[in-house]
Amino acid sequence: MTTVRFLTGITTSGTPHLGNYVGSIRPSVRASLAANVESYYFLADYHALIKIDEPARIQRSTLEIAASWLAAGLDPERVTFYRQSDVPEIPELTWLLTCVTGKGVLNRAHAYKAAVDKNTASNLDPDMDVTAGLFMYPVLMGADILMFNAHKVPVGRDQIQHIEMARDMANSFNHRYGEHFVPPQAEIEESVATLPGLDGRKMSKSYDNTIPLFAPREQLKKLIAGIVTDSRAPGEPKEPEGSALFQIYQAFASEEEAQALRKAYADGIAWGEAKQVLFERIDREIAPMRAAYEDLINNPAKIETILLAGAAKARQRATPFMAELRHAVGLRRLGEQTKADKKKTVKTALPNFKQYREADGRFYFKLVDAQGNLLLQSLGFASPKEAAQTIAQLQREGESALTVHASHLQPTVGDARQVVAALALLAAGN
Repeated sequence: MTTVRFLTGITTSGTPHLGNYVGSIRPSVRASLAANVESYYFLADYHALIKIDEPARIQRSTLEIAASWLAAGLDPERVTFYRQSDVPEIPELTWLLTCVTGKGVLNRAHAYKAAVDKNTASNLDPDMDVTAGLFMYPVLMGADILMFNAHKVPVGRDQIQHIEMARDMANSFNHRYGEHFVPPQAEIEESVATLPGLDGRKMSKSYDNTIPLFAPREQLKKLIAGIVTDSRAPGEPKEPEGSALFQIYQAFASEEEAQALRKAYADGIAWGEAKQVLFERIDREIAPMRAAYEDLINNPAKIETILLAGAAKARQRATPFMAELRHAVGLRRLGEQTKADKKKTVKTALPNFKQYREADGRFYFKLVDAQGNLLLQSLGFASPKEAAQTIAQLQREGESALTVHASHLQPTVGDARQVVAALALLAAGN
């Protein structure tokens, strides 16, 4: 059975919310249980530095996200669970990928373009407050993925571009230095690709419209009550399409439950009642995990031990792979060669045939050694096909073909032993 490498990370920039849970934590925990999956889960604290300059917030977020994953059932013995900054090979790989990634590719990144467009609309310098970190974010993300040659990366639909960029980086590096990276694929759960927040926009810390994953029961109920709805009164039919409330419910409910609420919408369910249905459905799934979460939050040393063990496990793969990549690009001890270099050296050192046409209209070939010295010269052939067939037989059969084709070769040739040795090399190379 083929093993599939699965990788996902969450930026440590805030408290985990329901969008993180249904879009990343829940599907990744489920995936980790499959027999043919090799799973990598990480806390993206380097990514957090791009937009957060509050050290305590990043530290707290790291604790909360780690506790959330573990409380949701992630088994650190079964998977590789680590903090991004504990694997120094990742930023080193980021630089190697930077050197094969075109600036034009990064110019098209959604986050960078959004920042530029916002500045332009305000008549400001397009790059005002745009850091190199924001601009280079896709390369760091590419390094996260390619460091472990992940086959599948679960992302929201708005993140597909970054996976495509990682594929471009892999292909660009492979083209220059040989096959080292596996181009990754995006993995999307269509029904929960982008979960709406309290105001109907994508649930995001950036919009401050999130519902914390492990909010106390009463706080959860209050937040759900604040989800924006339209003004249709009880008894009026309502449309589930475009309803943030229904979309969130659908992410937690079974197909039968979703259909039941869809019918209730058509029958004119009151918004308050629909919100109560949503609250009860979410709480039914989250409540059993709250106690484990609180226990972990109150025991950060336990989480730290788990993360350091995960980093050591991650580096068992990352360290030798990084050594291979350094060697491939030429960051190596003097006098060493890669397998590709050796193969290339052998190839260029081989003797070779050169076929050409003379002024008399006939076709000729000659065999020269690696330095270009003439070893064997043909007489003229009526067609290029005849010349090519003779060359092919000499390459294939070597010394025995010399006698067969003696009438088509000039009697004055190079040293016979050199010719025979050259043909033997060509035969071995083919």
